[in-house]
Amino acid sequence: MLEKVLIANRGEIALRILRACKELGIKTVAVHSTADRELMHLALADESVCIGPALATNSYLHIPAIIAAAEVTGATAIHPGYGFLAENADFAEQVEKSGFAFVGPKADTIRLMGDKVSAKDAMIKSGVPVVPGSDGPLPENEQEALRIAREVGYPVIIKAAGGGGGRGMRVVHKEEDLIKSAKLTRTEAGAAFGNPMVYLEKFLGNPRHVEVQVLSDGQGNAIHLYDRDCSLQRRHQKVLEEAPAPYIDEKARAEVLQRCVDACIEIGYRGAGTFEFLYEDGRFYFIEMNTRVQVEHPVTEMVTGVDIVKEMLSIAAGNKLSIKQEDVVIRGHSLECRINAEDPEKFLPSPGKVKHFHAPGGNGVRVDSHLYSGYSVPPNYDSLIGKLITYGATREEAMARMRNALDEIVVDGIKTNIPLHRDLVRDEGFCKGGVNIHYLEKKLGMDKH
Repeated sequence: MLEKVLIANRGEIALRILRACKELGIKTVAVHSTADRELMHLALADESVCIGPALATNSYLHIPAIIAAAEVTGATAIHPGYGFLAENADFAEQVEKSGFAFVGPKADTIRLMGDKVSAKDAMIKSGVPVVPGSDGPLPENEQEALRIAREVGYPVIIKAAGGGGGRGMRVVHKEEDLIKSAKLTRTEAGAAFGNPMVYLEKFLGNPRHVEVQVLSDGQGNAIHLYDRDCSLQRRHQKVLEEAPAPYIDEKARAEVLQRCVDACIEIGYRGAGTFEFLYEDGRFYFIEMNTRVQVEHPVTEMVTGVDIVKEMLSIAAGNKLSIKQEDVVIRGHSLECRINAEDPEKFLPSPGKVKHFHAPGGNGVRVDSHLYSGYSVPPNYDSLIGKLITYGATREEAMARMRNALDEIVVDGIKTNIPLHRDLVRDEGFCKGGVNIHYLEKKLGMDKH
């Protein structure tokens, strides 16, 4: 097993990784910015190092500072968590060139899957179903671009090859708007991602967002941990997730799960990863792969009993997968609510001091959070302050437990989106299951703007 892991992240995911390391007897190094001196995991880590000022570009995104911290503390591996440098191929490369194990895929795999065009090509070769579109970049030749769009059929969506997080995409409903939209997206993509390449896909009207969790050791062994539904989204940001995805065609499910496993072996994938799909009319369409641990990984852990973070650490140490596919059995249902420090109506960030924090309890309740009474949420980073996860033998039981947990949780001193979640878990449409990705925005009246 790895001797000492530097956790190149903050907040709840840093605490989650630290706990997994402690269970495995791995020493830990916590890094932090000057704004994050109060973080809970700093007190629990074996060592902590300040890597720079509050601004993320000068701390959590500053590769030389993180590698220097690993060198001075004698760390043997670096876990990037999610966000920040987690899917930065240059970071993964520099970590390994500097003699440390990177807890994640190889740099060339991150590059392959980070570019939407090369990722789609790799999936086509592996037999993973993809959304119909331009096979590769959308040509700058106008007539050729118009021909491709006609073949795919309107509406279409133009996406930046290097985009993500809901940015760098534009829906086109009419042929006369295509060329102008493509030019605009190219310009925006070049400015935002340093890569002006765009591609075109069929725009699906009312899909669900369903993803497949995989683990692969890079030594020819891969398994899936079934699927999750992440369709409750606002501005392409997930709000509430569940596992397994309800009301999925079982034949289509079995086929896509196997194709994802095959793709991992084909591309030599190493670590934990997630294949994201749009699901509509009983069919899956690949959209992207996340080459890291995801925010919503706990719901999969709850229904499979597999500790995804511990498995990532084991793989990074050079071990083969400790579990076989036949060992993975889904039991029950799990839900996760992302708790953000934000106004529940205007969704504006709400940093500040947490006067009182009370975590809910009871059977089947898990809280992944770095909050404590007296902690000050800094204004410099993402507003996620915790995840409330419930488990039940059935979806209805998991939902009932979530209602109770949301009624019990107390976060005083700052605004949070807890009132929104209390509403969602009582929403008739969501309680029935199988809502599409537009459901939440329609409920919030955002589709009219």
